[in-house]
Amino acid sequence: MIEIRNLTRIYKLNKKQMKESKTTNPWKRAVDNLSLTAEPGEIYGLLGPNGAGKTTTLRCISTIIKPTEGEIYVGGHEVQKEPEQVREKIGFLTGDIKLDPQFTVDYLFDFFGRLHQVPEEQLIKRKEELFTYFGIQDFAHKKVKELSTGMGQKAAIAVCLAHDPDIVVFDEPTNGLDVITARSVTDYLKKLRDEGKLVIISTHIMSEAEKICDRIGIIIDGQKVIEGSLEEILQETGTADLEDAFFELYSARREEQ
Repeated sequence: MIEIRNLTRIYKLNKKQMKESKTTNPWKRAVDNLSLTAEPGEIYGLLGPNGAGKTTTLRCISTIIKPTEGEIYVGGHEVQKEPEQVREKIGFLTGDIKLDPQFTVDYLFDFFGRLHQVPEEQLIKRKEELFTYFGIQDFAHKKVKELSTGMGQKAAIAVCLAHDPDIVVFDEPTNGLDVITARSVTDYLKKLRDEGKLVIISTHIMSEAEKICDRIGIIIDGQKVIEGSLEEILQETGTADLEDAFFELYSARREEQ
């Protein structure tokens, strides 16, 4: 279970960032008093425009950055007080953090599996399962820099799942992938969900969220504007699909400002 209580994350902008944002305020509130709960056995989708705070939220969950205010509990452990216990429970993937290009997929899988203290026999079985599913057996001894974008993404997913975590946190897992590779990734996320694991993803692909997410939270300007199942969101916004619902909420937000 992931429970976020009043998460706020504030950054200090440099002069270049202030100029790009067309602001004289050096402080940016990337996430603003955000609360949500995600349960085991579900895929929770975090949606929002660029700069909404999705990645910041997932990085706070994953202990990569610290909240400015608020608390986050992952599997009963608070991210700032018990970061090591949190890391044991999660698999985290983001496009901004790459596998070292000089190493092979096989080496990296073993390295991270042993880092998580996975027993050797279990690690071998885990590798066979994941490499077979994602079709990377023939590329296992290639260096990461020699892989295509799609194969590199599948390798990164396999590596971050080496320790069979109970909670999976993926930041835009299908971004830049072709339709076949993307489908293999989303099918695996559903498989994890069906095994009782908690999957939380960010995505800007509305059709993808419609197909795989059990519950959805939409954040704009760092604040949650709606949360619920697809049916609940469509009913509340009076729209026919998630894209229309998103634009309805986004337009309403802009009119308030």
